[in-house]
Amino acid sequence: MQAVTERLRSFLQYVAVKLIDEPGKAQLKVAELGPKRLRFKLVLAQADVAMLIGRNGFTASAIRSILKAAADKEGVQIQLQIHSHEEEAELQARGEAY
Repeated sequence: MQAVTERLRSFLQYVAVKLIDEPGKAQLKVAELGPKRLRFKLVLAQADVAMLIGRNGFTASAIRSILKAAADKEGVQIQLQIHSHEEEAELQARGEAY
């Protein structure tokens, strides 16, 4: 599972870095939710969140589709969440972040 996780992580990191303005502020968190279930969370600068989500969510949807196809090939279910650092801090303050 670790090799699959690393491949998916590398892919997501590559795509995200190419689409955002401040890759130095980006964080990619991975949580294993169960056997063959992963959650990826991208924590970005606020302006980068808007850029990565795209107009009407089309960019994020495309990234999720490709990531899901790669994960399905390995028999893994995935979730992708995209948050700003501010949203992540709020979630942590409420005890909802992992």
